[in-house]
Amino acid sequence: MSNKAKEISMFMIDGEPSSRIKCTMKNRLSVIYKIPRLMLENCKEGNGDIVKHLKQTGIYFLIGENAETGNKTIYVGQAGIRKNGKGLYCRLNEHIKNEKENYWSDWNEIIAFTTQNDSFGPTEISYLENKFTKLAKDACRYDVQNGNEPNQGNITEEKESELQDFIDDACVMISILGYKVFEPLVKQTITKNSKNIENMPLFSFQGKYKAYGVFTNEGFVLLKGSEINPVINKSAHGFTIKAREQNKSKINNESITTEDILFSSPSASAGFVGGSSLSGNAMWKTKDGKCPKDYNL
Repeated sequence: MSNKAKEISMFMIDGEPSSRIKCTMKNRLSVIYKIPRLMLENCKEGNGDIVKHLKQTGIYFLIGENAETGNKTIYVGQAGIRKNGKGLYCRLNEHIKNEKENYWSDWNEIIAFTTQNDSFGPTEISYLENKFTKLAKDACRYDVQNGNEPNQGNITEEKESELQDFIDDACVMISILGYKVFEPLVKQTITKNSKNIENMPLFSFQGKYKAYGVFTNEGFVLLKGSEINPVINKSAHGFTIKAREQNKSKINNESITTEDILFSSPSASAGFVGGSSLSGNAMWKTKDGKCPKDYNL
């Protein structure tokens, strides 16, 4: 994704940030809509752009939260134009009516992605559905509820390059809307021998467990491959107990993390690793002996 400056426009269709929002990017054809589940019916008829655009072919994301685990969830889908002349709206309405879907009660927000000139065809949306599903799985921020991996189809390398621009546009705008579903917690693949990541130092856990972490703009990330205490001690904060439960799918049978895990502070991460109440400044050190507060963190 390009790091060039971007100008993004957000239009509150109903005058409220918690309601329907249209998101566009200057000099680009991509258009994104955030729609609360309860307001899809408001998009059925009228003269606004949202009604016109939801009749088109496009990609959609159903976003919510699993009531049992507390994990954020996403379903990625595609919608083609039907005989009745409606595409995205009809497909989204089918999801609302189909109570037999396993994730029917999980989602409460819709993100719809199409273009200003209705340029997506069947080949394009199949490819995009596949790519967005992979991006969401790779980022490991949301539980992806697609049962099978969508078929990406066959496209030319020229078309693939064109669609990558649309993917980049959508990822930026969806993140601006508050859903960082496609952004990895760390932007580079690193190893235990890495000196830094995202221009920040690598911290090692100062205890019997071989664990590693790094600061990002969002907080402290415990890195994939870190070892944790399989036992939670009585001194552990309630947050540690809750975090262990929420992230149990990211810990294998050898008590090794299988994904990067984001924490609000180094102390929260230290407690997660050690299974007890621990100071982040005491337990996380760089190779040269510095702790987080030495970096004003």
